Amino acid sequence: MTYDIAIIGAGPSGLCLARALSGHGLTVLLLERQPEAALAEPAFDGREIALTHSSQALLEQLDIWSRLDAQDIAVLRDAKVFNGPSAFALQINAQQTGADRLGHLVANHAIRRAAYQSLLAAADTELRCEADIKAIKQQPDAVELTLPNGEVIRTRLLVAADSRFSETRRMLGIGAQLKDYGKSMLVCRMQHEEDHQQTAWEWFGYGQTLALLPLNGRQSSVVVTLPPREIAQLQQMDEAQFAIEMAERFHHRLGRMQLVSTRHAYPLVGAYARQMIGPRCALIGDAAVGMHPVTAHGFNFGLASVQRLSKLLLAAHARNQDLAAPALLERYQRQQRLATWPLYQATNLLVECYTSDKLPMRLLRNAGLRLAQQAQPLKRGIARHLTSHG
Repeated sequence: MTYDIAIIGAGPSGLCLARALSGHGLTVLLLERQPEAALAEPAFDGREIALTHSSQALLEQLDIWSRLDAQDIAVLRDAKVFNGPSAFALQINAQQTGADRLGHLVANHAIRRAAYQSLLAAADTELRCEADIKAIKQQPDAVELTLPNGEVIRTRLLVAADSRFSETRRMLGIGAQLKDYGKSMLVCRMQHEEDHQQTAWEWFGYGQTLALLPLNGRQSSVVVTLPPREIAQLQQMDEAQFAIEMAERFHHRLGRMQLVSTRHAYPLVGAYARQMIGPRCALIGDAAVGMHPVTAHGFNFGLASVQRLSKLLLAAHARNQDLAAPALLERYQRQQRLATWPLYQATNLLVECYTSDKLPMRLLRNAGLRLAQQAQPLKRGIARHLTSHG
């Protein structure tokens, strides 16, 4: 059998694309390396996703948002950016755009579970789990996928959605610009005495970067970015010792803290694919653009890639056109690059500036924050970007 579209990787982006393409008469195959139980009940992985208004609208359209438990959705009202020990902060307020919030925070595992449930309810997409790809061969009229058991699957269009370290991307011969920041991040949930006021913090300290993402009640997702050796030391601490350590790192601004989840560590590596398309193939999600988490745009970029590609594919299908026509794929690549390249570069520049501990850079970034605080159009622009529905 030849499928219209085969998607490799049932992470959030892969699941959302499969769901977006369902119900239109297309034959869609979703291939995933993990067992299906890991999709049905994903384990807590520490990651909380900051969703913009437009990302929420797409999840509503895909019948995913309604499947999230209310307790898994937290309001992200405002944001603050701190530098070093100074109490001064650049404040980004949703009210600057007339909105009541910047967006929402939802646990990554909750989004994955809801997306899986939505896809299952759609019932017209084939899902194959515990499926590895041994070889990929691009033919003029189809792509052939060879499985370890020798089975060959043919598809008119292949979509890679298997992470920023995408093996599919490599097998397709598409390179990526990888940016290793030389740091790791530790993420976990913590209870604290003081109220976070539903405000996110990004705190560029000296020798570390801290982030606080407000959850429901007096709980937050805490993100600590340090050299890998120091992250390993934090992981080895017992819970009481870790809580004391974190309260100190936050300068006790949240009062006493208590660990209420498992701790998870991830290497910080950015990725930007040199091509987002190839003959009869396209990249979405982190396989196309893997962002540094400082701007919280990674998953929103992933959802935007799903929306762009699915819109083009469904329009071509409605006109009975080739789903992998070079002009269609080029249009997708152009749109995705225009939307992501400037912010990807700006994010890398921001990280370089705000993680350097040299004295001139410390002074420059402190002055920069104060200047930005006075620049109302800039702050409105940032807030409008986050609250945008488009």
